[in-house]
Amino acid sequence: MSMEFELQHICTQSGARCGVIHTKSGDVPTPVFMPVGTQASVKTLSPDEITQVSENLILANTYHLWLQPGTDIIALNGGVKPFMRWDKALLTDSGGFQVFSLSHIRKIEESGVTFRHHLSGATLHLTPEDSIDIQHVLGADIIMAFDECPPFHSGYDYMKQSVERTIRWAKRCQEAHGNSDSQSLFGIVQGGPFQELRKMCLDELIEMDFPGYAIGGLSVGETKAEMDDMLAYLSGHMPQNKPRYLMGVGAPRDLVTGVLHGIDMFDCVLPSRNARHGTAMVHGGKLVIKNKTYEADLSPLDPHCDCFVCRQFTRSYIRHLFKSGEILGLRLLTYHNLYYLKQLMKEVRQAILSDRYSDFVQDFYAANEIEASLQ
Repeated sequence: MSMEFELQHICTQSGARCGVIHTKSGDVPTPVFMPVGTQASVKTLSPDEITQVSENLILANTYHLWLQPGTDIIALNGGVKPFMRWDKALLTDSGGFQVFSLSHIRKIEESGVTFRHHLSGATLHLTPEDSIDIQHVLGADIIMAFDECPPFHSGYDYMKQSVERTIRWAKRCQEAHGNSDSQSLFGIVQGGPFQELRKMCLDELIEMDFPGYAIGGLSVGETKAEMDDMLAYLSGHMPQNKPRYLMGVGAPRDLVTGVLHGIDMFDCVLPSRNARHGTAMVHGGKLVIKNKTYEADLSPLDPHCDCFVCRQFTRSYIRHLFKSGEILGLRLLTYHNLYYLKQLMKEVRQAILSDRYSDFVQDFYAANEIEASLQ
């Protein structure tokens, strides 16, 4: 198996978990946030910089790499990691999220999903077997089963049909993956707001004995309370000895809360996307660097951060870069935001190991003026 999960400690104060994912490409401490490299690139950053702001595990997008440059070119380069000169661990999603995000140009059938190419208009058909075949070529350490990510507030009847289809597709993905030990295939739990359907999906996936389990269909428009309630429910039913991956979540509050509910892995485009629009993650909340109030501000972006951006540059200078359209501004804020999350997760792990994670959550909520609704 390309991946093994070692559960090292459960916080006696909170029940939060701390461990290590062992891969052939290196060890990854958990809980962990994975930067997203959609197109075999974490936007604006070099591989060396990605190493500095990650814990040696990033994510790439199956659907988009299938479209561009295509599996032939990826195969010619020996897989995504040689292609992008990334020699550490990689996870690829399955294309299931695009079933949600591209709902205006796709049709779901039992065989798979038919998309209309967003640029050329060409017809594209992606089956569970295709998704696994593509991910085999991409060569990630961890790959995902192809699923349907339905809108969170879909009606019960549709959601039940969707979950049943996702379970059937998971079985087909497992069969297509075969006995390969070079990549670990995770199943994805769907079911929207319905605990009964989430439990049904999880139970079926556990019966298939996947190496890890992801929670999909959250952070897609539901309230924070709805997400928290579902995570609290699922935490009592997911296997202790397998990694738990909450897909598409990257706001600092959601990471801290997700860990409280036993989550081990997170990914999201939020920190890099926000950076490109001029929003920095800082201790105590966020900072919109384009605001005029920072025009003559000679303080660092975040006085509590020790990344090179905060050590070397002022808010005044970074604002100037954004106002003048200089690419360096996007690079500096992207680096900082991802570094901020890396350091946040390091503090999270230290709090868990010290059996004080509930205190850490309360302090984080207070510092960021978040209502302590979980207490």
